[in-house]
Amino acid sequence: MRRAFGLMQAIMIVLVVGGIMTLALRYARVGAVHTADSYTRERAELFLQSATEIAMLQISGHDRAGGCLERVRVRSREGDFVADVRILRYYLLRGSADLAACGSLGYPIATEESHGMVLMEVTVTADPSARVVHPVRIVRRSLQRP
Repeated sequence: MRRAFGLMQAIMIVLVVGGIMTLALRYARVGAVHTADSYTRERAELFLQSATEIAMLQISGHDRAGGCLERVRVRSREGDFVADVRILRYYLLRGSADLAACGSLGYPIATEESHGMVLMEVTVTADPSARVVHPVRIVRRSLQRP
């Protein structure tokens, strides 16, 4: 009888240890997925800042004689992320030639300090054809000065 009792104890110990290991693996997997998501989101945030700077560079170099720049599309070097920059409004001084060139995007203002500021909306998404496991989409509106 003692042998049978020892066998039951061994089976119970194996079941308890197996249950504990299953929980440990599950929490390790959740932690790994969270770390990967955080890493991807941080990369997307940094790319959003870069896309904003690239859009500002393109706006400052754009010839407004043919109209104001409305959209800028930026793709990351690795091809993981795409940023769509929409210029919503140009804040331009009343009576400036740029105000007439921008049409409906131009918004007349009376202060010289704010002349040339731009309201833009930047949307960063993970490219579906890229190797990003968990898709990311970040939208940010900001007021910038080129």
